[in-house]
Amino acid sequence: MAHHKPPFTLQTAHEKVKAAQTLWNTKDAAKVALAYKPNSTWRNRSTFLRGHDEIKAFLTKKWEREQSYRLRKELFATSSSNRIAVQFWYEYQDAEDSMKWKRCYGIEHWTFAEDGKMEKRMMSGNDLELGENGEGRWFKDGVDVDSVELGEKDF
Repeated sequence: MAHHKPPFTLQTAHEKVKAAQTLWNTKDAAKVALAYKPNSTWRNRSTFLRGHDEIKAFLTKKWEREQSYRLRKELFATSSSNRIAVQFWYEYQDAEDSMKWKRCYGIEHWTFAEDGKMEKRMMSGNDLELGENGEGRWFKDGVDVDSVELGEKDF
């Protein structure tokens, strides 16, 4: 993910977003943490984090709870500098809520260092419970998350 460095063009920002999507869908907390500066700061909903160790611990716990996790990220906006805004959706089974299927809708604001690693990640998201047995899921097993057509109501 660090091979795209600021300043970003529309194309390189889009590629950066899709690289992050691919990386997060591995659900490998140690690997994901390496895309961030060692002293990176995060806000994830109401949780504030700093550094690789806190990021890895947070992601490990997140993916223990969020089973069957499937994520899609789309470029929302970029400046020609070192910032990117991302809209995302992910679906998961909540291990802390009877394995109910849920979808998170959210926005992230990213700030990058000169080396292309993220130094700041601010995330806001809201969860929606899906129908019984995952009725209404977009990102079913075997479906490429990028192939799902999203309309204006989804943004």
